[in-house]
Amino acid sequence: MLSHLSAALLLPPRRLLSSSPRTLTGACSLLRGSRRMEPAVVRCLPGEPKLTISFRLDGSNKHMLRDQDEALGKVLSRISNNIAKGQGKAKKKTKRIKGQQPSCEAPEPTVVKLYCGGGGGGEVADTVLNSEAWQDGAVLQVGDVKYSVQRNAPTFTNAELPASLMAEFPVCPNLELEFGNLQDCEFTWHKENTPNTSPEAAAEAPAEDGGWTEVGCGRVHVPSNQDIGHRLKLRCTPKDGERSGQVKELISVGAVEAGPGVCTFDNRHAYTIKEAEWPSARVMSYNILADVYAQTELSKTVLYPYCAPYALQLDYRLNLIKKELAGYNADVICLQEVDKAVFTDSLTPTLDAFGLDGVFRVKDKQHEGLATFYRRSKFKLLSQHDIMLSEALSSEALHSELLERLSVNSALKEKTLQRSTTLQVSVLEDLNKPDRKVCVANTHLYFHPKGGNVRLFQMGVALKHLSHVIREVAPGAPLIFCGDFNSLPNSGVFQLLSEAEVPQQHADWSSSGPEESCRMELLSDFPPLLSACGQPAYTNYVGGFHGCLDYIFIQPDSMQVEQVIPLPSHQEVTTYEALPSVAHPSDHIALVCDLRWNP
Repeated sequence: MLSHLSAALLLPPRRLLSSSPRTLTGACSLLRGSRRMEPAVVRCLPGEPKLTISFRLDGSNKHMLRDQDEALGKVLSRISNNIAKGQGKAKKKTKRIKGQQPSCEAPEPTVVKLYCGGGGGGEVADTVLNSEAWQDGAVLQVGDVKYSVQRNAPTFTNAELPASLMAEFPVCPNLELEFGNLQDCEFTWHKENTPNTSPEAAAEAPAEDGGWTEVGCGRVHVPSNQDIGHRLKLRCTPKDGERSGQVKELISVGAVEAGPGVCTFDNRHAYTIKEAEWPSARVMSYNILADVYAQTELSKTVLYPYCAPYALQLDYRLNLIKKELAGYNADVICLQEVDKAVFTDSLTPTLDAFGLDGVFRVKDKQHEGLATFYRRSKFKLLSQHDIMLSEALSSEALHSELLERLSVNSALKEKTLQRSTTLQVSVLEDLNKPDRKVCVANTHLYFHPKGGNVRLFQMGVALKHLSHVIREVAPGAPLIFCGDFNSLPNSGVFQLLSEAEVPQQHADWSSSGPEESCRMELLSDFPPLLSACGQPAYTNYVGGFHGCLDYIFIQPDSMQVEQVIPLPSHQEVTTYEALPSVAHPSDHIALVCDLRWNP
C-alpha cells in the first residue's frame, strides 16, 4: 500500500508542493499543528465496500458515504462542489432579501486537498483510491480550514444515560464503542448549577458554558443528596491506549430525584464490602422480576396491589437492582426473569463497569430469560452448553429412558413438552489456576403450584445434561447449581437434589391430579448436593404466599460454605407489607454466599 501511495505522489507540477524552503516549512508546520486541528473522522474497514468521512464545516456536520475503490479526486471535487452550491444559495437568498437581481456568476471553487501525514507532507494524488488515501494523520484542507484525519479512531457508536437518576444510586452510561477499549476511556461528570426539577424544562434548557460544575470522574457516578433537582452531564472521551477519539457529551433528560431511603439490601452490603479472596468465590442467585410480568394488570391489581405503582416501573426498579447487585461484589451472579432489553441496555453496561462479563439465554418465544455474570479478573468463560429442557428431553438420546417413562401418561407428556423452561450452563476457568474449572448452572423451573411432577422431569433432564457436560468438557469440575426452582424444601425436586433420589411414593408425582399422575423412582446423576444457603423461611414473599423457592446447590466434597450473607429481617421485608416495594425491586430475595473452592 505504501509503495502505491509513494508512486502516487509523483504528480504533475501543478499538483506538487513547491520545494522552496518557505513552502516546505509551511508544510511541516501544517503537519506539526495537525493535533490542534479539527478532526475529519474516517471509518474504513477491510471487506466493506464503503467508507465514511465526517467533519464539521461552517457550523454544520458533513457526513459522506463513498466507495472505497473510488478515486480520491472525485471525493475532493464533491466537497468543493457542495460548498460552492451552498455559497450560491446563500448569495441568492441575501440578494432576494435586499431586492437585488441574483447574479448568474458561478462562485469561486473552494480549494480542497489532502496531504499525507509524516515527513514530507506531500499532496495525495487524485488517482489514489479512497481506501489508501485517507490514512491516519493525513491533513484535509478545505479552503483555509485544515483537518487532521483520524482513521478508525475510537468512537462511541451509541451513548446514553439512564432515564431515571436517583440520589445515592449508581449511574452508569450505556456505551457502545468501536476501535477502542472502555477500560481506557475517560469520563468526567458535571452537575447543573441551577436546579431544574421539570423534565420538560430540562429538555428545553440549553447546556450553557459555565452552567456546570464537575462532581466526579470514572465510568460510574453516584449522585449525592445535594444533586437532587439538578441534571447531570457526562463528558466521555473514547480511547484505545493513548489514542483518543471525539468527545461525546451526554445530558440527562431529567434531574436527579430523591431515593427511597433505606433499602432491604443496605444492611446486607455491610457483609460484602470486600470481594471474596481466592480460593473463595462469592456466588449469587436472584430472580429480579421481569418487567413483562411486573407491568401486567394481574400484577398491579392481584399479585402486588400493595406496591406503589411507581415502584413497579422498570426505571425505578433498575436503580435498586443495579445498586443491590453492585454492592454484593459477587464473582458469579445467576439471574432469572431478565428482560432482553434489561440485559443489553442496563445490566451489561453497569456490571461491565464493575468488572463482570455476562451471557444471556432467552426463553423460547418469551421476552425474558436467564443471565450469568462472572468477574473477568478471576474467571474466563470456556464454553456454554445451554438447552431448552423440553427440546432436549424429546430429541436427545441421552434422555430417551426418561422420555419413555414420561410417555406412559400422554397428558403429562404434552404438558411437560410444551414448557419453554431453559437451563443455562457455563463452564468457567479459574484465571489464578487454569487447570481449575467450575460448571455454573442457572435455571427457572415451571412456576405452577401444581406442577411438581413437571418440575421433577425438568430436573431429571437438567441433572443428566449437567453430568454429561462435566464428563465431556470439564472432568472433575465441581457444580454450582443456582436458580428459582419454584420448589419448597418438602418438594420432590429438593429431595432429588439433596438426597439424589425421589421414591415413586412422593406426592409430587400426582401434584396435578390422578389424570396426570406418573409414579416412578427417579435417581440423580450426582451424589447428594448441599443447599449452600440452607432452607430460609422464605426467598419469595408476596401478599398471598411466602416460601423458600430459590437455592444455590453445591457439591460438598469439593466446595465448602464460608459465609452466607444474612437475608433481610422479617421487619425489613414487611415494612411495606410485602415484596416488591419501594425499598425492594423484586418479589424474590437474593441469595448470596461465599464458597471455598478446594485448590
